[in-house]
Amino acid sequence: MKIVADLDKCQGHGLCRMSAPDVYDVTVDEGQVIVKFDGDVPEELEDAAALGVDSCPEIALSIVE
Repeated sequence: MKIVADLDKCQGHGLCRMSAPDVYDVTVDEGQVIVKFDGDVPEELEDAAALGVDSCPEIALSIVE
């Protein structure tokens, strides 16, 4: 699984990071999402990654299988 972030939609709520801090972070300046994995999310973090996607109120995150 890979996570794709649409930074044009991200409003910096940080709910993804609160839901899955091992997968997501936010930039200091703008508060936009950073996905910690450029490639595939490790299998043991896939559930957390999906929770972060589901937590985003702006629908700025999506899962690519």
